[in-house]
Amino acid sequence: MTTALIYLVVMVAVAAVVFLIASAVFGRGEELAPLPPGASPTRLPPAEVTGDDVRALRFQQAVRGYRMSEVDWALERLAGELDQLRGRVAELERELADRTPSESSEPSE
Repeated sequence: MTTALIYLVVMVAVAAVVFLIASAVFGRGEELAPLPPGASPTRLPPAEVTGDDVRALRFQQAVRGYRMSEVDWALERLAGELDQLRGRVAELERELADRTPSESSEPSE
């Protein structure tokens, strides 16, 4: 009976030490205040996001978060799409600028 009591006391003492170490390492379990609506810890320029902006974008890492390889793949694809779309828009703007002066120089009746 005495041996079982000693084992029980030692087991409780070891559990208490492990609990104290875990509390010191991981904190007291307080939660951070939520971010205000519309806020994000990830930063992008307010306008004119370029492919390089997206390529430079990084998310905070978490133990139980996302797979970085998948997010990096998605960001790379998004950056390519942005570059392609911005190139197409610039091309269309150039075409429009080329057409506008020639149309306005024609005599109007």
